[in-house]
Amino acid sequence: MTTEVLVAPAKLTLSLRLVGLRADGYHLIDAEMVALDLADELVVGPPTGGGTLTIEDLTGGGGLTVPGGPDNLVAQALRLVDRTADVVVHKVIPAGSGLGGGSADAAAVLRWAGLTDLVAAARIGADVAFCLMGGRARVTGIGEIVEPLPFEEQVFTLLTPPVGCPTPAVYRRWDEMGGPTGEHGNDLEPAAVDLVPELARWRDVLGDATGRRPRLAGSGSTWFVEGEYPGGGRRVVRTIPQTAMA
Repeated sequence: MTTEVLVAPAKLTLSLRLVGLRADGYHLIDAEMVALDLADELVVGPPTGGGTLTIEDLTGGGGLTVPGGPDNLVAQALRLVDRTADVVVHKVIPAGSGLGGGSADAAAVLRWAGLTDLVAAARIGADVAFCLMGGRARVTGIGEIVEPLPFEEQVFTLLTPPVGCPTPAVYRRWDEMGGPTGEHGNDLEPAAVDLVPELARWRDVLGDATGRRPRLAGSGSTWFVEGEYPGGGRRVVRTIPQTAMA
């Protein structure tokens, strides 16, 4: 086994509707997602003993802490493909930001191992299947149904607050609120803002800087607008095609 460097592109959820609930409690979604040129980097090498997982946070702090134990999505991906390795994750995608960093890392491991089963990938996490495929797609079911859409070159400006939004907690709040419809294309936005009121201030910061109404990325905490508006802690990103996921 040789050491390899894997790239794990972030995803951006451009629209998200919650359309039902399965008997097992998982929410059914109808979403449009795109892959971005913002990416974590994984160094995968020969295992030391039973293999080790190291997380190196390059995000500058804030948000949520990434667990490095057996519950980490990379560890789960390795178990799924029955592989053992030493993995160092260089985190650039903030945790708890709604940009699918953990899912992207897991998907990179699955691609490395040659797994292409989207249903199996989604068992690790709802966004892992899309992150495995990449590009631009309509995503339905609980995330396991990924229908490719024609690639579009798009530019977005992101603002990620120094707070995290735990996805399970946001979904629970959405249920508690009676399942509101998001007026700006994301049904989880009202629940996330209700759960983490500080989000509203950062939404307004980005809106004031760009003159556009920001949208929430997934379950949060990142806000985004289309277009290029650098500066002030904002990050300009671009979409990447499916062919860039190798």
